[in-house]
Amino acid sequence: MSGINKVILVGHLGKDPDLRYLEGNIAIASFPLATTHTHTKNGLKEEYTEWHNIVLWRSLAESAAKLLRKGKLVYIEGKCRTRSFEDRNGVKKYTTEIVVDLFTPLGRAGDFEEETKISSSNPASLL
Repeated sequence: MSGINKVILVGHLGKDPDLRYLEGNIAIASFPLATTHTHTKNGLKEEYTEWHNIVLWRSLAESAAKLLRKGKLVYIEGKCRTRSFEDRNGVKKYTTEIVVDLFTPLGRAGDFEEETKISSSNPASLL
């Protein structure tokens, strides 16, 4: 039996998606996503924010760049991936990212031209 790698997040964008193109005109977009958890400790409400590195590829990346903006609420489904890279000094570093399979902008109806669910298997009907 193989494992399951599925992540579901609902959070706010920390900045506008950064859209760029790799060799072969392959689109990639990334942005930080904040999820906040509130709990009560000793009668006081405490809030904890976790930041997630979000990555989208191809038409999904282009859709995110058109639809999502800093501060907006979004539903995301994807996979957790850890990769390594070397920094400027040649030191090996690791980063954990959520590679998106599907996203849905959330919020008031007026926040978006159309409420839509965007997935890698169903590239945006908005494009």
